[in-house]
Amino acid sequence: MADGDSGPRPGDSGSYQSGDSDSYQEVVVVSDRQQDLLVAQDRWAELLRRVLAEERIVAPWEAGLSFVAADEMAALNAAHRGIDRPTDVLAFGADDGSAPRAGDEPRLVGDVVICPSVAASNAEAHGRTVDDELALLVVHGALHLLGYDHLDDNDAQIMEQREQELLARASAADALAGSRAGSR
Repeated sequence: MADGDSGPRPGDSGSYQSGDSDSYQEVVVVSDRQQDLLVAQDRWAELLRRVLAEERIVAPWEAGLSFVAADEMAALNAAHRGIDRPTDVLAFGADDGSAPRAGDEPRLVGDVVICPSVAASNAEAHGRTVDDELALLVVHGALHLLGYDHLDDNDAQIMEQREQELLARASAADALAGSRAGSR
């Protein structure tokens, strides 16, 4: 189990909505289709929402966040990248924001798919906590949805710098929220 993770049990799925509850603004649809690691679905959905807000994605929008087992991730990786093994994160962009939409129709940003068991292995190999690795993967996947890539050294440097900025802001916001909650 990841440090501090709580929330729905594996196999559960749900929808995390931000903004006015009477209006459709920012929605992250979460799916947990793995049994390897308990993931804090609301926490990671909120991080995805924060990244999209930081990147100035205009509401209304909808994005997906899925947690899958290694066999499902291997199948996705083989089908979409031609690599027959699981990976830690895949991102499937949908609407780049240029398509016309009617009225309050949400922009379908895309889907981030994460394999927690691969993330846990990578965390150990990199000397990080599983939570830190999952945070990196959520941010990394979100940036891929928005067109960031790391195909060459320059693009990789730009993407990694933005990841670090977003992770630092999220960490500071979490620390602030924690201190406010502790002072009540």
